[in-house]
Amino acid sequence: MTFELQGTDSNSWARAGRIETDHGTILTPIFMPVGTVGSVKCLHFHELKEEVKAQIILGNTYHLYLRPGLDVLSEAGGLHKFNGWDRPILTDSGGFQVFSLAENRKLTEEGAVFRSHIDGSKHMFSPERVMDIERTIGADIMMAFDECPPGQSDYSYARKSLDLTERWLDRCIARYNETECPYGYHQSLFPIVQGCTYPDLRRRAAENVAEKGCDGNAIGGLAVGEPTEKMYEMIEIVNEILPKDKPRYLMGVGTPANILEGIERGVDMFDCVMPTRNGRNGMLFTRHGIMNMKNAKWAHDFSPIQEDGPAEVDRQYSKAYLRHLFHAEEFLALQIASIHNLAFYLWLVGEARKHILEGDFKSWKTQTLEEITQRL
Repeated sequence: MTFELQGTDSNSWARAGRIETDHGTILTPIFMPVGTVGSVKCLHFHELKEEVKAQIILGNTYHLYLRPGLDVLSEAGGLHKFNGWDRPILTDSGGFQVFSLAENRKLTEEGAVFRSHIDGSKHMFSPERVMDIERTIGADIMMAFDECPPGQSDYSYARKSLDLTERWLDRCIARYNETECPYGYHQSLFPIVQGCTYPDLRRRAAENVAEKGCDGNAIGGLAVGEPTEKMYEMIEIVNEILPKDKPRYLMGVGTPANILEGIERGVDMFDCVMPTRNGRNGMLFTRHGIMNMKNAKWAHDFSPIQEDGPAEVDRQYSKAYLRHLFHAEEFLALQIASIHNLAFYLWLVGEARKHILEGDFKSWKTQTLEEITQRL
């Protein structure tokens, strides 16, 4: 994997870059749709390519390990062959999912013992095991196994958690270096910066990660309950330290406003379930503001969902029709809303990239934030 920095904003830390992987090119800043179990909910891949214009999607290590399982994925030739997506894929380490099973897991130096949310069966994730699983899944970008502590953790817990994450990272790197992709292409490993909301822990974690010299780096443990301004502060602290010649990935964030603020602070890659999850509940993000498509105000509005929207569905269907589909509980409503929201997110980061390269990102961002956050 290679990363080329193509432009920077003179009034902020915003960057435009180009990532090359064996499965294709990723132009940054980029938003990555979440495909938890090998699919992005409610979308066909041709819609992801043609309407959403997705360049990379995510798979979830925990969920894919449990179902369909490593035997199926290995026999298929990896997730790309199994699901038919021929562009880059990133897999998380499963750490967030494992640690969210607070009542059904036990944490040790060796790793995490947990019970499946599907059938209660017992499993063990160690750093070595997670590297092997991600190799089998076949992601272009693999995340290191870490502990994701709660956002409101006290300092003592946060420090002990970071100690463990750093020891696990060394084991992840050792396992990564002694194994190869079973399918013949390059797989990159991204370490994850943790440290909760404590500046000294974040600095220590970022310095440790920067020294590893991996293909890229991630910022984890944010948007998990801490105040938004504290999240932005942590991003700034970390990005002062992380290498400028490597892509930076902010995990699980977030709202359109969060993404623009992250870009301004030097983040290159984002993912979040918000566009699809909120879309399935009737919330549409647009360049003119936020719409709740279940509201009665749209019942007789026969204008397009968004005349100047980035997806064909924006012009093909009316607001009144989409509202009707939601109230009739038709699956098509979820599909239209998911396509629209993901296309908007990809449009947003694409516009950010354009304005970084044109040199007016800061002024564009200020005006865009005012427009996209108002309620329609």
